[in-house]
Amino acid sequence: MTELSRVAIVGTGAIAHAHASVLAADPLASLVAVADLNPAVRDAFADEFGVAGRYDSLDDLLAAGPIDVVHLCTPPGLHRDQAITALRSGAHVVCEKPPVLSLADLDAVLEVAREVGREYAVVFQQRTGTAVGHVQRLLADGTLGRPLVGVCHTLWYRKQEDYYAVPWRGKWATEGGGPLLGLGIHQLDLLAFLLGEWAEVDARAFRLDRDLETEDTSTAVVRFANGAIVSVLTTALSPRQTSYVRVDTTLGTVEVEHLYGHDARSWRLTPAPARTGGSPDPAPSSWALPQDDEPSGHTPLLRAVYGALRSGQPLPAVAADPHRSLELVTAIYASAALGRPVTKADLAPGSPLRDGFLHGIEDLRPT
Repeated sequence: MTELSRVAIVGTGAIAHAHASVLAADPLASLVAVADLNPAVRDAFADEFGVAGRYDSLDDLLAAGPIDVVHLCTPPGLHRDQAITALRSGAHVVCEKPPVLSLADLDAVLEVAREVGREYAVVFQQRTGTAVGHVQRLLADGTLGRPLVGVCHTLWYRKQEDYYAVPWRGKWATEGGGPLLGLGIHQLDLLAFLLGEWAEVDARAFRLDRDLETEDTSTAVVRFANGAIVSVLTTALSPRQTSYVRVDTTLGTVEVEHLYGHDARSWRLTPAPARTGGSPDPAPSSWALPQDDEPSGHTPLLRAVYGALRSGQPLPAVAADPHRSLELVTAIYASAALGRPVTKADLAPGSPLRDGFLHGIEDLRPT
């Protein structure tokens, strides 16, 4: 990959601005082209970021000249075909979450990436930031003890008349799922980044208020391979919004509460009291969050991704393993539809559950 990366963004809606802002600060990256079906939105975006190449489609953009990296900021239903097209053109792909709409689609994209020798990086920015990296290491090496129980809440608020007025949202064919896939996957991904592989999911999905094809609320109990049991609640109906992940271990409690991004101030590590009771013991010095703090976000993620692309190294942990959170989403939808727990083995290669999300939604709205 050349030092001066020729970069393109496909889809110029709100999230594309986060990508373009990071690229503008990278002296080795040059945003040379954008594509969007809406010329007014596309041109306003291109004017803001000084982009000369403006196209109606990814195909037109790629036909105009070589591109080193394509950023996909399009609706989820387009990701599979667009990623494969971009990879086959010789470009690396950076894709906004969710990566695709099924594990089978993800398998197909990653197979093409291996075939052509290019990378497919998915944006799960909640994994990034100095604090989360520190906490993840403490959990992984046992410094915080053995994880026992936890909570994973995505309590967000999305109104019918604006957010769900966007034609592709709230529909299985185009968004792929409801808040679980579009919103809660961030916290699920952070949870799995902290706790590792999952083993079993027992879940339900509901339509309580919004007029959608998909759910607006879901619940799940997730058992991780390390034995930890975590309660998961995801909804688009909570006026006081918060994102909250908590893990209680044999030695203490880890908590992070934020909305769309966290830094060291969002995290709290509380040591367990002595077994005889009383106040918590002082936190060991090794638990202290780093003083030199960088928040989570697109900046550290894209910096790490581009560093790997330029050096030829594998994708960093903050952008690798896109299967992990997509498996959890798939298992939650499947458990809700089948009315039984779903295990990791249920999603093994060849399983029909890899082909898409099951639609077992309980409609509890007033008639």
